[in-house]
This record gives sequence, structure tokens and C-alpha cells, in this order.
Amino acid sequence: MTTASLSASRPRTHMTVLVILGLSHLLNDLMQSLIPAAYPILREAYALDFVQIGMITLTFQIAGSLLQPVIGMVTDRRPAPYSPVVGMMFTLSGLVSLAYAHSYAMVLVSVALIGIGSSIFHPEATRMARYGAGGRQGLAQGIFQVGGQAGGALGPVLAAVVIVPWGQTSLAWFAVAALAAMLLLAWIGSKQREISAEFAATRATARAAGGTPVRHAPLTIGVGLAVLTLLMFSKNAYNESFRSFYTFYLMERFGLSIPSAQMMLFVFLLAAAVGVLIGGIVGDRIGRNRVIWLSVLGPLPLTLILPYADLFWTGVLTISINVIMASAFASILIYAMELLPNRIGLIGGLFYGLNFGLAGVAAAVLGAMADSYGVETVYHICSFLPLAGLLAWFLPRIDEKR
Repeated sequence: MTTASLSASRPRTHMTVLVILGLSHLLNDLMQSLIPAAYPILREAYALDFVQIGMITLTFQIAGSLLQPVIGMVTDRRPAPYSPVVGMMFTLSGLVSLAYAHSYAMVLVSVALIGIGSSIFHPEATRMARYGAGGRQGLAQGIFQVGGQAGGALGPVLAAVVIVPWGQTSLAWFAVAALAAMLLLAWIGSKQREISAEFAATRATARAAGGTPVRHAPLTIGVGLAVLTLLMFSKNAYNESFRSFYTFYLMERFGLSIPSAQMMLFVFLLAAAVGVLIGGIVGDRIGRNRVIWLSVLGPLPLTLILPYADLFWTGVLTISINVIMASAFASILIYAMELLPNRIGLIGGLFYGLNFGLAGVAAAVLGAMADSYGVETVYHICSFLPLAGLLAWFLPRIDEKR
């Protein structure tokens, strides 16, 4: 391939589109994060035990996981640029319903609606991040995911500032965020035809210049996706122990108030936003496989120390753990896209769906363990989960330089 052909085959990076996608992801995940951030309020209002709290997370995560691969497969065949707007309508209805829920059953219905909204949002948004990336896939996924992580981190802060003083009904105020996200996503939808046409033209230019699409063997695809799924489960199970139970852990072990515990959770989740951006950028330079190794197995010494740390070192360790561990997701997602380059919607739906579903299963199991053995025991057990990073040895070595 000549230098001119190479230049022509590299689409430009649409930074404005990527930033708007990241901002819409921030708003989407902000509204999701209000659910676990409101757990102390809901626990007191409905006299919930840890199993019931875990079931709220499971309901939300399952609703957000089952539809995503299906929607991804459908949009691979028939792109639906405005489907994320529809998803945001479900999120809006679930948020308002949760604000005025008067029973545990209604809480479950409300969080299911929010989960369905996210399941519709992610596949098409992931496709747009892929198309708008140009040759900088790690940076694009990093920007997209840093928005989601930042939104997730803001939930506990807003819970401490708004929901704790004003009560459960104040959740309805965040409908403004859903409306803002709908406007942003409508603009993104109007740009999709232009960007997808440019992406398709670039691929056609590359083929005409002698490039050929890479087709991996079914065994390579199967092994790669299986290993990535197991790595996701170990990562999400550990993270879910923080999202659902970290505030209770801090309150029980160190005697913190609800607002103070929520602020600690905010710092933990904000570290994830830093981690995903670093992981995406570094993955562009050193390869996905190395980043996956470092991010999943690397936190092991820190997780083993954490259950024995005092309050100060608990904060330091949790930030360090989450920065390292969060750097994996962009590389896992792009690695999966390299395995199935023509099924971007399916991969986005599958792996964001796995993010929801596996975390929900973990939350239910961890909730039962917390009720039976105590929250501190949960953190002792979870400290060994990064050992699953050894599974990265079995990842197929695919060519990432294309």
C-alpha cells in the first residue's frame, strides 16, 4: 500500500462527536448511579436487608443486559441512529417512577425501566464511537467510557448533596438530565449517516489499495470471547462490591456518616474515569493484550492489603485499585471488536450487557454473603478476585497493528 493510499485509508477523528458521545454517556450513567447511591435511603425507608439490596442491583443489571446483544444484532443489520433517544425515554420514566415508588415491588419495576433504557443506549452509541474514532480507537473508547465513569462517580455526590437532605422524591429532579441527554443524542443521530458513510468509504479505499478484511478462525473467536467474558466477570464482581456495599463497609467499620461514605464512594468511582482514559490511550501504544494483563492482575497486591488498612490507607488503596482495574475495559472492548470487526453493535451490546448482567449476579451473591457473614468478610473474599487475570495467558495473539 502506498503512502498516499495509507493516508486516504485513515478516516479523520471526529472529536466533537466523541466528546458529545462522552457527555451523553455521562448523563446516562449519572442517572444509573443514582440507584446504588440511594441504597441507604431505600434501605431505611423499606427496612431492606442486604439480599434485597442485591436483588435491586440484579433486577437493574439483568434488565440492562438481556436486551443489549439483541439490539446490537438488529442495529448491525439495520442501523437505528435515534434508538438511544428512545432508550433515554425509558430511563426518564424509570427515574420518575423510582422517585415516587411506595413499595419494594415498585422500586424493582422502576430500576428495570432504567436498565432497559441503558440496554438501548449502549449498542448504537458504541458504534458511533467506533466510526468517529478514525485510527485512534483507544482514545475514542477512552473518551466515551470516561464520560460513563464520570457520570457514575457523580451519583454518590449528588445523593449526598440532594437525595439525603431532600429525600427519595428528589430523584425526579434528575429528569432534567434525561431531557438534556435526549437532545444531545438527537444531534448525534443526525450525524451518523455522514460519519458512517465516511467510515465505509475508508474501508472501500483500503480494500481497493490491496487491504483485505481479517477473518479469524471460529476457535480463535470463541476462545477470545470466552476469556474476555471471564476477565469481565472477575473485574465486575470486585467493582460491584464497592458500588453496592462500600458505603455500608465504611459506615460499619469506620463509623462514617452517610454523606462522608458517599463522598468516599465518589472518589473511588472518579478514579475509574481516570483509569479508562489512561487504559485507552496506553492501549493504542503498547497493545490491548499487555493492558489487559496489567489491569486485571496488577491490582492483586493492593486488594489483598485493603481489608487490613485503616481509613486513610483504605482511601489510597481503593483509588489505586480502581485506576488500574478500570483501564482494562477499553482494551477488552476493542480486542473483542478486532475479533469480530463487522459486528460492532453485537460486541457493544454483548460487552456492555455483560457489564450489567455479570455485575448483577455478583451483587446478588455478595448481598447474600454480606447478610450471612458480614460486609467485611465480603472484602476479604473479593480480594482474591484479581487472580483471574492469569486467564489473560489464553487470549489469542491477534494482529492489532492493522
